[in-house]
Amino acid sequence: MREAVLLIAHGTVDDLADLPAFLRNIRRGHEASPELVAELRRRYDAIGGSSPLLGITRSVTAKLEARLGVPVRMAMRLWKPYPKDVLAELGAERVVVLALAQHSASVYVDAVTAVAPPGTEIVGVPNWGQEPDLVAAFAEKVRDAVHTWSEDERRETVLVLSAHSLPVAIIDAGDPYEREACAAADAVAARVRDVLADVRIAFQSQGMSTGPGGRPVAWLGPDLPATFDAIAKEGKRRVLVAPIGFLVDHVEVLYDLDLEAKALAEARGLAFFRTESLNDDDAFVSVLAGLVGPHLQGASH
Repeated sequence: MREAVLLIAHGTVDDLADLPAFLRNIRRGHEASPELVAELRRRYDAIGGSSPLLGITRSVTAKLEARLGVPVRMAMRLWKPYPKDVLAELGAERVVVLALAQHSASVYVDAVTAVAPPGTEIVGVPNWGQEPDLVAAFAEKVRDAVHTWSEDERRETVLVLSAHSLPVAIIDAGDPYEREACAAADAVAARVRDVLADVRIAFQSQGMSTGPGGRPVAWLGPDLPATFDAIAKEGKRRVLVAPIGFLVDHVEVLYDLDLEAKALAEARGLAFFRTESLNDDDAFVSVLAGLVGPHLQGASH
């Protein structure tokens, strides 16, 4: 049986002219306003005109294929390369799907299953945000960020572990995202409290406050502005944000944190720092290999 691995991420565009269509996919067929398109274009321009998500994911894909010895491909849930096209080209009878969204695996696996060619067996790796090796990799990034800091600098710093927010309605409907993201944050915090004792969790990158038809949308919090307000009022002077809800650099990291959150923190008198993303680190590729390997039938990985 020919088997393969498919990595699937959220998606991004190479050409900013595709932003309206990309936003239409995100908004489930609803057209985005010209103002929203212009704002997203401004954010892409602010980080150099494109997101590194596709390039980093391609690198991870190549490294993982070399590690596993089976075909590994990448797809994007909301933009090209779409899962349907990748699966058709791949021609595998059995595909292990690993979502590069560790707390929302079922959403991504379902998207692949819905477009799989008839007769293709889809095997999804379940949520893996609390995988010990992933937790260790995030913790190591925190340690890397502070290893040259003095004891005084560490005492003045609050570690903020951030994850992407979701509409509260999704959580109320039973999605485990909040519970799992908080559990993953607790696991990372437990590994780094010897170097940074004060650790918080926050939810970033909230979307529009109104949905289609002008309906209000409440988002999961606390958000970063509220978190920074509380830290400043407590008299702390520094924040280190570790985006443990994300795996690689993209707009939500390079703009929402490095530009927007940095400005928000500094406006409150807080020095802002961020941990590096996992990106295509060999340690991260090892995490993925450990997740996928047990689901492959052809050999021991």
